[in-house]
Amino acid sequence: MLPHPLAHPGELHAGGLAARLNWLRAGVLGANDGIVSIAGLVIGVAGATSARGTLFTAGLAGLVSGGVSMALGEYVSVSSQRDSEAALLARERFELANQPEQELDELTAIYERQGLSPATAHQVAVELMAKDAFAAHSAAELGLNPEELVNPWHAALASAVAFTLGALLPLVAILLPPRAWRVPVTVAVVLIALAMTGTFSARLGGGDARRAALRLVIGGALGLALTYVIGHLFGAAVS
Repeated sequence: MLPHPLAHPGELHAGGLAARLNWLRAGVLGANDGIVSIAGLVIGVAGATSARGTLFTAGLAGLVSGGVSMALGEYVSVSSQRDSEAALLARERFELANQPEQELDELTAIYERQGLSPATAHQVAVELMAKDAFAAHSAAELGLNPEELVNPWHAALASAVAFTLGALLPLVAILLPPRAWRVPVTVAVVLIALAMTGTFSARLGGGDARRAALRLVIGGALGLALTYVIGHLFGAAVS
């Protein structure tokens, strides 16, 4: 087994494909968070009042604060990951500069564990280190590409955009219909959207799409019912 299989033109390496799938899955989950959190918020407020202005203000405030919170959380998380990766790469560069023989033995052992004979593993390690020792060790030992470290700004922006797009769905659904239809329409739209995101997420991960969709729909329905009841009870009590 070769350590770095060649790809045909236009074909993604496995690592690149996995990274893109992870970004896509994170986007779906971010949109799902936007749908659920803002739907719960506006349905809860709708349990207390049917005033369109109040619903709009509450939904918009939740959308903005949720988007900012998602972006900040993703930025902090990915920044920590990037710092850890940078530290690992710096240590690897130091070890290559100060103990190259040990690093050669270490790389040889890695390829032996992958199934190559000792002689072939040693030859592969020698040739890869002669070409780009740092890249070879980064990939084999750490599973990292020094040129493709995670970007916290990209992650924060993607998370905020995904959340906002998801949040717009229940916000629009609660505002557009006539007063008597606002809650039923919003619930129906949200449950359909949850079924779609659950199905899509499951297919990305190779899971059971029906089961994933059903979990989200049932959980979403219970959450919306709970927030509506709480809004109705507390709204009546306060007013």
